[in-house]
Amino acid sequence: MAFSGILRRRLIACSVMVAVLVFRTNAIDIYQEWNVAIDTTVNPTTSQQPVITINGMFPGPLINATTNDFIHVNVFNNLDEPLLFTWNGIQQRLNSWQDGVSGTNCPIQPGKNWTYVFQTKDQIGTFFYFPSINFQKAAGGFGSIRVNNRIVIDVPFPKPEAEFDLLIGDWLNTSYKDARSLIQSNNTSGELDLPDFVLMNGKGPYGYPGMVNYESFTVSQGKTYRFRVSNVGNDLSFNFRIQNHQMVVVETEGSYTQQITLDSLDVHVGQSYSVLVTANQQEADYYIVATPKMLSTAENNSLVGKGVLHYANSNTPVTGPLPGGPDPFNRSFSVDQAKSIRWNMTAGAARPNPQGTFNVSNVTLSQTFILRSSMADIGGLPCYVVNNVSYLTPETPLKLADQFANGSGVYQLDQFPVQSVNSAAVNGVFVATGNHKGWIELVLKNDLDVMDAWHLDGFGFYVVGFGDGDWQPDLRSTYNLLDPVVRSTTQQYRWGRKVLTMKIDQVYPGGWTAVYAFLDNPGMWNLRSQHLKNWYLGQELYIRVYDADPNPAKERPPPENLLLCGIFETPAPASPPPGPPAAPVPANAPVGQTPW
Repeated sequence: MAFSGILRRRLIACSVMVAVLVFRTNAIDIYQEWNVAIDTTVNPTTSQQPVITINGMFPGPLINATTNDFIHVNVFNNLDEPLLFTWNGIQQRLNSWQDGVSGTNCPIQPGKNWTYVFQTKDQIGTFFYFPSINFQKAAGGFGSIRVNNRIVIDVPFPKPEAEFDLLIGDWLNTSYKDARSLIQSNNTSGELDLPDFVLMNGKGPYGYPGMVNYESFTVSQGKTYRFRVSNVGNDLSFNFRIQNHQMVVVETEGSYTQQITLDSLDVHVGQSYSVLVTANQQEADYYIVATPKMLSTAENNSLVGKGVLHYANSNTPVTGPLPGGPDPFNRSFSVDQAKSIRWNMTAGAARPNPQGTFNVSNVTLSQTFILRSSMADIGGLPCYVVNNVSYLTPETPLKLADQFANGSGVYQLDQFPVQSVNSAAVNGVFVATGNHKGWIELVLKNDLDVMDAWHLDGFGFYVVGFGDGDWQPDLRSTYNLLDPVVRSTTQQYRWGRKVLTMKIDQVYPGGWTAVYAFLDNPGMWNLRSQHLKNWYLGQELYIRVYDADPNPAKERPPPENLLLCGIFETPAPASPPPGPPAAPVPANAPVGQTPW
């Protein structure tokens, strides 16, 4: 196809040009090779089921980087279906080509491999990665990402003795393929109302009948440790605590926070925190606990995640009841704690100047989106909708269509409302304009019966406000514009009461969350629910931030190994006419998706 050949030549020319522009001072290249496969022997719970592993590991390998490093991940897809990975919270500055969601990338086909190359540009913090399509996150495939400070920038707390990554999340005993089939055909809340377990680093609860493996961390008395805690689950928020130990919150998703001491911490789906824990108790073992929000659970219930904090010289196993936490239905506790997580205005982070140099106290908004999440029946099937639009994933990634066809034939820009609700519930490719280098206000309104969490790729957003009922412009007077924390995932409150044998029987009024973001990162960016069922059934849209300047310093061109699919898919080549022999291909020439 002549068009595909033209595309490939353009890609090579652009890639050569951008290679000259990349700034690599004090940055290193990190290379990882991932073999992604199904394993039926891992068995994180008492049931045998398919688990997605990376190099035989569940969770997958740690990506341990420093600000501005370049990460190369060569992914070999040994699954029987297409695969993509996304990098939750990594902003992919000027480079949405590496974001790894359906709107930016063609999937890696079974039996093929593809290399992601992205930079941790101007970021520090705690993040994680996971598979982004086909409901695969429910089967694992996730792992931790650390982005450390450059040595020239001080960390705003003493160096801990060690750091621990702790990935906590709810888990289904059902095969992920069975689960996705069920939710696509089920018009009630169905069997997926509740997960089956809460895992810690892929291991079941300590002391639960039939469990052999559990998570344990060894500490030395008198030392302080940094726990990087992420909620990698699909449905449940949890409250995290350690028996007889307090924690100091110091960072969340790339922002150093004001340091507050807590007995327990709410962590919502998709969120990450760093907390400091000092081993200041008698040498013994202590419970590490994660209990779900909005659920009544008995102490030895499978939905109570349990691990062990083990003192190095301890001969005393964990004893006593689990450490008490807040009432899981206490709305005020959760909201007040969320409001208390504030930005450390004086600390440096990715850059030497204080975080507070960049603030929202005097910004001028250029756009406001009011986005209502709810459920709808479309064509007899259950859907999650944003402003009554359930996202319909096209075969051609939006970014690909944007680059080579101005979106033509794939999506229509600004087709759906961003400040009102569509008159009827519909499926559609929801793409909205974001004004380049403008400040956007996102008001996220929750009309669902449960708590929700929203994530924006490509940016950190300033969490400026929470409230009940409908949002009105005069409620901006309640915003925190002094020191709102900057993060990539925020919670949405709507409160119902669940017990393990009942449906929701009481619902509090819906809530809203307001965030600001500065759209200085051109690209095609996914805004989604972090709850996997919601996302899979349509609760997402894309924000197109466009800069007409073709200078690759403004936005990276497509990578040389760009995958083509959909309307740009390369057909099987016809037999060429006789001609001169082709020039040899250098052994180190970059390639796209190739079999191995």
